[in-house]
Amino acid sequence: MKKSALLITILSLLVVSCQNWKDKPVQNNVLTEQETKDGWQLLFDGKSLDGWKGYNHDSCGERWTVKDGELFCQGEGGGMGYDIVTKKKFSDFELTLDWKISPQGNSGIFYHVVEDTAFDNPYETSPEYQLIDDLGWPEKLEEWQKTGADYAMHLADTTVKKLNPVGEWNTSKIIFNKGHVEHWLNGAKLLEFTAWDDDWNRLRMEGKWKDYPAYGQSKEGAIGLQNHGSPIWFRNIKIRPL
Repeated sequence: MKKSALLITILSLLVVSCQNWKDKPVQNNVLTEQETKDGWQLLFDGKSLDGWKGYNHDSCGERWTVKDGELFCQGEGGGMGYDIVTKKKFSDFELTLDWKISPQGNSGIFYHVVEDTAFDNPYETSPEYQLIDDLGWPEKLEEWQKTGADYAMHLADTTVKKLNPVGEWNTSKIIFNKGHVEHWLNGAKLLEFTAWDDDWNRLRMEGKWKDYPAYGQSKEGAIGLQNHGSPIWFRNIKIRPL
């Protein structure tokens, strides 16, 4: 075979290969072989609410459903289960998930949630990675209220923050490792802090949480997703215990 013919054949095979790769659908809510080896666990299988429950309830209620491989919170209406939490508890971990929010939407990701009838909501005990429509919120937002913030505690770095618009998917990551905490958004680290140190205690006692003595005190608890009265979608919820 002449070199020119061989080159054409190779290029044709490359084009077909690339086209097949482009046409291959992205698989959501699955672990790669390497992720499994590294100890990752799926918290959402894309088919059911197995592994989740309403806060201080036995089931998730009617506000949370699964459709087309996405965990959907409809917001207002429906039965019990305003916020949902994992049945498993975690201490040190790396958590990643995809989410997209509705116009003027508001939600959050909780960790170290304590379930107890002494509390009505996860936020009374749990730190929160804030999710909100930064641009479309109808009122002025403080920086500690914006997406990626450690809600009412630590601010996200706006110089690196890249938030996709309402209706588009974002990827968030929380790392909690022996008190060292990081918040990530779409591949950029937004903040880091140390839980329970002098600065953390000062922020807690000077701000919103001064009247919540159990806030942030637990070193272990459930992962939670917030229903704040507006639609929000989640997928690819994965955790790796550290």
